Amino acid sequence: MSDAEVVYSDVKFTRSNGKTKETVSSSPDTTYSEIKTSKKQPPAEPPVSASSFLYSTPPPAESNRKSTVTCERVALLVLSFLLVAALVALGLMVSDVMTKHHVKDEEIKALKKNISESQCKTPPVVQPICPTTPELNEPCHICEAGWEKHGEQCYYFSTNKSTWNQSRDECRGRGGELVKIDSREEQKFLERRLRDKMTEAEDKFWIGLTDSQTEGTWLWVDGSALTTDTSLIFWAKNNNNKEPDNWPGRDNENPEGEDCVRMGEKGGADDLKCWFDKSCKIPHKSICEKSGKRGKFLKVCQLEQSKK
Repeated sequence: MSDAEVVYSDVKFTRSNGKTKETVSSSPDTTYSEIKTSKKQPPAEPPVSASSFLYSTPPPAESNRKSTVTCERVALLVLSFLLVAALVALGLMVSDVMTKHHVKDEEIKALKKNISESQCKTPPVVQPICPTTPELNEPCHICEAGWEKHGEQCYYFSTNKSTWNQSRDECRGRGGELVKIDSREEQKFLERRLRDKMTEAEDKFWIGLTDSQTEGTWLWVDGSALTTDTSLIFWAKNNNNKEPDNWPGRDNENPEGEDCVRMGEKGGADDLKCWFDKSCKIPHKSICEKSGKRGKFLKVCQLEQSKK
C-alpha cells in the first residue's frame, strides 16, 4: 500500500426508540470517515547544538560521585606505589654509599700503614706532645727525642766522656740529673741497656752516687743517703775484691781515693751487681735522668734525609 492510499470504512449507528429496534443499513445518518495511514519512518531527531548542550540536564549526581571516587583510588594507589619504589631506591643508594665509604676507609688505613712501614728505615721515636690543658683522660709520661722511657722516668745515655762533675753539669744542662737508682726494676733496666751500649769492659757510665763529702757516707745527687736495704745495693764483687774499695791506684795516682760511682758489665752482671767506685776525675760516659712529661704519644718515623 502506497503512502497516498485511503481506506474507507462503513460505520453503522443504531437508534433505539425504547420499544422497537430498527436497523438502518443505508440512511442519511450514515457517516463516512476518512482514515489515512502511512508507513513513513519517524523523523530523525534534530542535531544537538552547543547552546542546547550547555543548557541540557546534567547526569545524575550519584553517577558522578562514583566516577570521582574511583579515579581518586586509582591515583592514590599509583602514588603509593611510586613512594614505595622511591624508598626502596633510596635505601639501596644509602647502603651502597656506606659500603663504599667503609671500603675506602679501610683502603686508606692500609695505604698509610704500607707507606709508614716502607718509609721507616729506623724504629719510630716518641716526640713530646704535651697538652696545654689539664683535662687528659689517660695521662701518660713521654720523653724528648734522644731520651729513653722507663716507667715515668726518662733516661739519656751520654757518649761524652767527662769527669763526674762535668757529667753532672751536662745532665743539668739537659734538664735532668745524674741518675738516682731507687728500685731493683730500675737497676735491671739500666744494667740491660748498658750491655748493648758498652764496647769494652772499662766502657762504664757515671751514676749520681758519691761519698766525696764524707768518706764512707754515700749520698745521691739529691742529698738522700744510700739505703741500708741490701736488696737495693748493687756493689760488684770481683775475685774476692768487694766494691767499694776506695783504691788509690797502683802508684798512688789517686791519693784522695775513689769517691764516685760508675756502673756496667759488658757481659752482664750476676744479680745485677755492677757498681764500682772510681776516682771522680777519670773521664767516663754517663746516665742522665729526669721525669717524663705528661702528654700523649706521637710516634714519628725517622725518614731518610735524602736519597742518593
